[in-house]
Amino acid sequence: MNVMKGRPTMSLSAPITEYRLTRLQFDRDRVIGDSQVRAEEAQLVAVELIDRDGRVGLGFAQSLFVPLPGAAEIDRIFRAEAWPGLEGQFPAALALGVRRARGGNVRKMALPFEESLQHALWDLMAKQADLPLWRLLGGERRSLPVYASGLDYHLSDHDFGELFGTARERGFAGYKIKVGHPDVARDLHRLDLLRDVTGGDRPVMIDANEAWTAQETIQALQLFQRAGHDIYWMEDPIPREDFDGLRMLRALGLTRVNAGEYLDLTGKRRLLEARACDMLNVHGQVSDVMRAAWLANEANVEVTFGNTFLEVGVNMALAIPGVRWLEYSFQNFDHLVERTFRMEDGQIHGSDAPGHGLVLREEARANGGALPAATRDAAAA
Repeated sequence: MNVMKGRPTMSLSAPITEYRLTRLQFDRDRVIGDSQVRAEEAQLVAVELIDRDGRVGLGFAQSLFVPLPGAAEIDRIFRAEAWPGLEGQFPAALALGVRRARGGNVRKMALPFEESLQHALWDLMAKQADLPLWRLLGGERRSLPVYASGLDYHLSDHDFGELFGTARERGFAGYKIKVGHPDVARDLHRLDLLRDVTGGDRPVMIDANEAWTAQETIQALQLFQRAGHDIYWMEDPIPREDFDGLRMLRALGLTRVNAGEYLDLTGKRRLLEARACDMLNVHGQVSDVMRAAWLANEANVEVTFGNTFLEVGVNMALAIPGVRWLEYSFQNFDHLVERTFRMEDGQIHGSDAPGHGLVLREEARANGGALPAATRDAAAA
C-alpha cells in the first residue's frame, strides 16, 4: 500500500482482488410493513469488496420476504453471478461505466446483490480517492433534515403512538405514515392519532404503497382534508405504471404526488416524461440515483429519498440539488456497524471518513448479526 504520513494515498488504479460475504439474520424489534407486506425478521448479507491495497467497500443485500440460503450457497451464487464481473476490475470503472443491455444477460441475480454492489463499489472508490462519498459526489452542504417514517401499518395504536411520540421528542422535521387500509376510516384514525401525539405542527406525508385506485385516492384525500389534515405529499397511491392516473391526480392538485419508488431507471425516465409526479422517489443504488437525479433536474422535478440501508443515502441526498430531507424509519440495524450517521436536532450529518461512512462491526460478523444482549433486553422492556 502506498503510504504518506500514515495514510494511504489516492489510488484509483487498485483493482478488486477479494471479497467477503457475511450472512446476518435476527429478529426485528417490531413488525414492519405496509398495506401490502409485513416482515418480522431481518435477513441480510454483508458484501465486502477488497482492493489490492487492502481497502474494503461495504454493502448490504437484504431479502425482505424470502429466506436466505446457507452461507455456502450464498457464496456459490455470488461467485458464479457477481464475482466474474468484479475480479480484477477497478471500482471507478464499474461505478461510472455505461454498458449496453444485451439479451439474456439482462436479468436479476438469484439473490438481491445489485444494490449492495453499488454501495460497496462507491464506498471503495471514495476510499481510494480519500474522500467522503458525499464529497466525491459533489456535495457541499454537510447535513440535511430527516423525517420520521414508521413502517407502521401493522403496529397497534399504542405502539404507533409511542413511535411517533418518540419521533416528536427527537425533533424530526416531519412524519410519514402508512395508509391504504381497506377501511379508510382506519387511515383517518391514524392521522388523528398522529396529530394528537406530535402536535400537528410539522409536515405529514402518507404512503399507500399502491393500495388505491385514482378515484379512491381522491376520496381519501378529500376525507382527510375535511377532517383538517393537510397532507404534504401522497406517495405511490396507485400502481406504479398508471402514468395517466398519476398525471390526473397531479393535475387535481389535492396534494403533491410522490412516485417512482418501484420503478427502475428506465421507468423513472418514463414517469418524468409523462409529467406524472411532483416528486421523484429514489432509494439506494448510487449510480442509478445520480442518473435519475440528473433526469429529474432536467424536468424541474424535486427528488425525494426513501429508505436506504442505515441511511447510507445521506451521501447522495447531500450531493443532489434541492433534496429537502431523508427518510428515517427506526429499524434496528445500528448494531451491525461501528458507527451510524450522526443525527441531532432533526438533522442527519454526512461522515467525514473516506467512503460512505459505514463499517461492518466485527462482533456482527462473528455472531451473524444477532442483537447484543443489552439491545434485546431493552426491546423486551
